[in-house]
Amino acid sequence: MKKANLEVIVVYEELLNEYPLPSSVKEEIKKELERINANEDIARKVVERCYQVYLTNLMEPGEAAGIVAAQSIGEPGTQMTMRTFHYAGVAEIDVTLGLPRLIEILDVRKNPSTPMMTIKLLPEYAQDRDKATEIANKIEATYILDLADLATDIRRMRIIISPDEKAMKNKGITLEEIKKKVEKSLKNVEVELVEDKIVVQVTEPSYKLLMDTLDKLKKLVLTGIKEIRRVIVRKDEQSGEYVLYTEGSNLRKVMKVKGVDARRTVTNNIYEIYEVLGIEAARNAVIREAISTLEEQGLEVNIRHIMLVADVMTADGELRQIGRHGVAGEKQSILARAAFEMTVNNLLEAAVRGDVDMLKGITENIIVGQPIKLGTGDVELVLKFGSKF
Repeated sequence: MKKANLEVIVVYEELLNEYPLPSSVKEEIKKELERINANEDIARKVVERCYQVYLTNLMEPGEAAGIVAAQSIGEPGTQMTMRTFHYAGVAEIDVTLGLPRLIEILDVRKNPSTPMMTIKLLPEYAQDRDKATEIANKIEATYILDLADLATDIRRMRIIISPDEKAMKNKGITLEEIKKKVEKSLKNVEVELVEDKIVVQVTEPSYKLLMDTLDKLKKLVLTGIKEIRRVIVRKDEQSGEYVLYTEGSNLRKVMKVKGVDARRTVTNNIYEIYEVLGIEAARNAVIREAISTLEEQGLEVNIRHIMLVADVMTADGELRQIGRHGVAGEKQSILARAAFEMTVNNLLEAAVRGDVDMLKGITENIIVGQPIKLGTGDVELVLKFGSKF
């Protein structure tokens, strides 16, 4: 078939702009019109028909969208297992899946139980394992105990650090660098090099100070990002590039590391995405994480239900949980809040303040036994006496 020329494409675009269709749908229709090289009359008929089909697939006024979404997610949720799983063939990293993970997503936990990142690299680093390992070493938190043994000399009130040369070489760190890091991080101590060892001398003859210094040394991060406890380098079979999988997450710092492709790097910590990239990215993360959690369990839920929940969670420009501290707790109706959780507290506070419930929502009308403004109850018929039918 002939390819549509530029003038015809402009006509297609003008036609499509007459109808309030989503941009993705418009793009799809335009591609198909170009493929069949339709003239203006046929194009108009096609667009009109597509618009009619689009309207018939929209939700009707009075439809219980929230109830349908809740049921569609909640019912499959009862089939979900409560387990952790080894991530994508990476035996060293466990990831929470199933119902606990779905609860984490909807609660927008600031500290998920198993935070992890999938770090994609720029092309010049992604094909070379050595370069990928170099970036992994920059990112992974390296503690003193990973590179050296610590011994306490109580008689002389000092701690002796005995580094392992092979471990230091693998991590690309020198004895001098370790010494500087120790000096910078500790107070009330004197640090000096004695042969191939670092001696940390406590300035006061205090056993407690010696033990506190030892604890601080054990927790001291020499290189890498504190929150990222482990990094695994794996080759992606499909793309053929090396990808880093981490245990722990810090999106802001990882995106600044040279060689990391910030556009394709993801974390399963939704709150972190919200803080670093904003509300739209957080909305997409909620949808992606919820869908992948359900699909991993073999459960099919239409993405529209997840999107509705994500929209409700992010509609105010802030990330809110579906719970008493978020969406459910901010409902205007007292009875609706009381029906969800903290019944006595909500009713007591409302009584003390003298609040009035206008009974405009669904839950509160069900509680008092009135017809709800939904479905058939959404329509009111008023008969004017004396009028002729």
